Amino acid sequence: MASVFTKVMNGELPGRFVYRDDRCAAFLTIAPLKPGHTLVVPVEEVDHWIDLPEDLAAHLFSVSQKISKAMQEAFQPEKVGLMIAGLEVRHVHLHLVPIWQVHDLDFSKQDPNPDPAEMDAAMHKLRDAIGWQPDE
Repeated sequence: MASVFTKVMNGELPGRFVYRDDRCAAFLTIAPLKPGHTLVVPVEEVDHWIDLPEDLAAHLFSVSQKISKAMQEAFQPEKVGLMIAGLEVRHVHLHLVPIWQVHDLDFSKQDPNPDPAEMDAAMHKLRDAIGWQPDE
C-alpha cells in the first residue's frame, strides 16, 4: 500500500510543494513546528534512511541544502535544523525547520491546525527563494 507521502506526490492527497524533481519532492508538513517546516521525501519508498542507496541519500541531502539555503534567506532563522526520525510515516523524510533554539525541534510543539493562508504564504516565500515553480 502506498505511503501517505507517495499519495501526496501522486496528487491523491493535497500538498504544498516547494520543490520537485524525478527523484524526490519537498513539501510543507501539515503539522509544522515553525512556518516553512518542509519535508524532503524520495519518490522511492524506503522505510529507514540507513537503507537508502548512497546516490539517493546524496541527492536528498543536496536538495535539502538547496532548500535550507532558501529557507535561511526567506525566514532569517538562526539556523535551519535537519531531523530524520521516520517513526510516524514509514517512508524516509528529512525535516527542514527554521530554528532559533534547539527547542524549536521539539515535535510535541507541532501545530496540528496551521492557518491555511499562512501555509500558502510560507510555500510561496520558499518557492520564490528557491526559484522553483511547479509545472501546471
